Amino acid sequence: MSNLWHDLRYAVRTLLKSPGFAAVAILSLTLGIGANTAIFSVVSSVLLQPLPYAEGDELVLLEQHATHAMHGQAQQDTWVSVKELEDYRQRNRTLDGVAEYHSLWFTLFDRGKPVRVQSGVVSSNFFDLMGIRPMLGRAFAPGELRDHEAVLLLSHDFWQSHFDGDPAVIGRTVEMNDRIHTIVGVLPDDLPQYPRHNDVWMPWYACPWRTGDEWQENRDLRVLTAIGRLGPAISLSQAEDDVARIAREMQAEHPEAYPDSGGFETTLSPLKAVLTDEARPVFLVLLGMAGFILLIACANVTNLTLARMAGREDELAVRAALGAGRGRLMRQLVTESTVLALAGGALGMLLAFSAVDLFVAFAGRFTPRAGEVQVDGWLLLFTAGVSLVAGLAVGLVSSLLYGRNVAASLGYGGGRSTEGTGRQRVRNLLVVSQLAITFVLLIGAGLMLRSFIKLQQVDPGFSPENVLTMQIDLDWSVYQGDEDRREFFRTLLERTRAIPGVRSAALAGTVPLGGGLPNTGFRIEGRSLPEDDTGPRTDVQNVSPGYFETLRIPLLRGRTFTERDHDEALDVAVINQSLARRYWGDADPIGTRIGDGENWVTIVGVVGDVKQEGLADKFAEQVYAPIAQSTPMGVSLLIRTRSDPMSVAREATAAVHSIDPRHPVACVRTLADVRSDDLASPRLVTLLLTLFAALALIISVAGIVGLVAFTASQRTRELGIRIALGAGRGSVLWMVIRRGIALTLIGLAVGTAGALVLTRSIGSWLYNVTPTDLTTFLSISLVFISTAVLAAYVPARRAARVDPMIALRDE
Repeated sequence: MSNLWHDLRYAVRTLLKSPGFAAVAILSLTLGIGANTAIFSVVSSVLLQPLPYAEGDELVLLEQHATHAMHGQAQQDTWVSVKELEDYRQRNRTLDGVAEYHSLWFTLFDRGKPVRVQSGVVSSNFFDLMGIRPMLGRAFAPGELRDHEAVLLLSHDFWQSHFDGDPAVIGRTVEMNDRIHTIVGVLPDDLPQYPRHNDVWMPWYACPWRTGDEWQENRDLRVLTAIGRLGPAISLSQAEDDVARIAREMQAEHPEAYPDSGGFETTLSPLKAVLTDEARPVFLVLLGMAGFILLIACANVTNLTLARMAGREDELAVRAALGAGRGRLMRQLVTESTVLALAGGALGMLLAFSAVDLFVAFAGRFTPRAGEVQVDGWLLLFTAGVSLVAGLAVGLVSSLLYGRNVAASLGYGGGRSTEGTGRQRVRNLLVVSQLAITFVLLIGAGLMLRSFIKLQQVDPGFSPENVLTMQIDLDWSVYQGDEDRREFFRTLLERTRAIPGVRSAALAGTVPLGGGLPNTGFRIEGRSLPEDDTGPRTDVQNVSPGYFETLRIPLLRGRTFTERDHDEALDVAVINQSLARRYWGDADPIGTRIGDGENWVTIVGVVGDVKQEGLADKFAEQVYAPIAQSTPMGVSLLIRTRSDPMSVAREATAAVHSIDPRHPVACVRTLADVRSDDLASPRLVTLLLTLFAALALIISVAGIVGLVAFTASQRTRELGIRIALGAGRGSVLWMVIRRGIALTLIGLAVGTAGALVLTRSIGSWLYNVTPTDLTTFLSISLVFISTAVLAAYVPARRAARVDPMIALRDE
């Protein structure tokens, strides 16, 4: 311990005498260790830690798959019907329990104030099966039936935002769905809500739709998510065989619900894998990039250490002559590198801690487990371990290269010594490795950046500028009849269009890029279907007159909807270009009828395609129906304004409340914000990849500068003699810089080969860009070479200006 303490003090004194070297080395390690710590905090919390439920590894998601041969389209249905849920509960032999879940928007009235809430509807055993205990109150009692009092559980966020975190909320009553509900519990804050976040939770018997006869009896109405828990000593494969048996029995007993062409099957997936399925590839790629940055940092510090040690040969030789053995010298060198690494690790930890909120927001785009990301003891241990390994690796490599025959260098310091061939090769290899890895990271970031730029340039099929959107859900207990809803929507449009600054207004089931459209099968009148073919499918959107004009969706053929397309008029539809092209080709679909075989609607127009699911998705085939002929409970109000759309938000909200003050207005935002939100995930991934690539480039540039500066210092006298004998500054400059350029070109070649292989891992994230995109490779190569040449030029220019008299003074 005494020797260790002596080594530590000596290491600190030595590093303080070389502040430039210490600063560059610590900065390199800070960036490398900080990047790894930040990403590992996400990976550890989301991918490695068990679910924060009791025995979370035993939870599984039951998924039904029905793949139909519908013109090459594979349709999957992962939900179950009430009847199917009962079968799985009663017939399974391997699950300890099966719980149900679905989610709906309802209007909650608290002291007369309406609030739109996302409501999770679950079976009474849901929270017991998940192993979730409320932080206040209780969960639903397993024996509660539909004739019991309607009860609610609050999410922690909703409890804080709407009830101000009042613990006396237990027992308080609120109105929802024309019933009085009693609040019986509040959920804890640190649990991810599967499969989505809900404001409130209610038992299924209090849901007006779930208790309806159609839901109860229709085996084809698959709207529920089923979650199970494996029984004691039951493996996943055993449980899968069990539910597959049940699926076969259901198919044999109810052939009308499971056509032979459907390929019906049932599988089980671990809930942990489902929660992280989208996040896993993104996080692992980022972790790999962070690992590469740490390798670059270690290589850079090793190179700097080797360059510094070339000037310490006299010191090491004297210590060896005074009796220090090779092991003693190695220990001192390893101690110095470990001190550097621990300092870099401490700063890297601070860097990662400051970026936790950023990474929580990033992770939230991919998994509901984002709230679990935190800096804890495991992360501190990881950072300490990475720092020690990095320090030991740098110290051991450096000491092994300079630990032999140090006495032979006695008397050859002061800049006279020349670097051995073996050590020079190692330094060259380290620089080439840095450059190659950096080039791979730059190519990955360049591909994502180019893809993101193309995604931003995508024409969504509508004009989002100056359009305000808001969600309006009618209270089903008040507006039960179609005529009541039609009158509400008609009045709303009249009052909205009368607001100063409004150009036009319309209603739709959902906004573009908002997804959520029902997908249904249809037939074309006069066309027969092949045997075992269930027919084509399409997305259906309910819209009001003025919808296409408000969003400036082009009319290609026929007409759009008018006020004459009401409930007593001929049923009509407008289709988009993709649907017309696929099923009618060059023929005109106007006047053709489509339907389910009994009910038919006439196509009166063809409009341009609109991106409904997302900018990166293909144009979906869509059918538009007049909202007056199929009136939904909830709609989106779209308002095109002459100036800033948010300037009319208050008046538009007042227009809703002037008709019925009991209706909340939610999701008030511009359509431009909707488009920007669709780009948020690729924007964040691109930003992080670019940031990591920039860190790698900074570290590599420092490595090139150090290499060229060291080479120049080793050749100071040679350069002085050449200049004294008449060599031009340009030729001397080239002599110094060419080594850096040569290593850069080698690194570029190796990096290109690596990029061609490794960038395929992000191929699925790219939009209209291939992993081997020539433009990206050429542009990144140009930037890479230019940066490397500039990095080598700065120290080479200084060396070329050496004064021959100063260089030769000691001769």
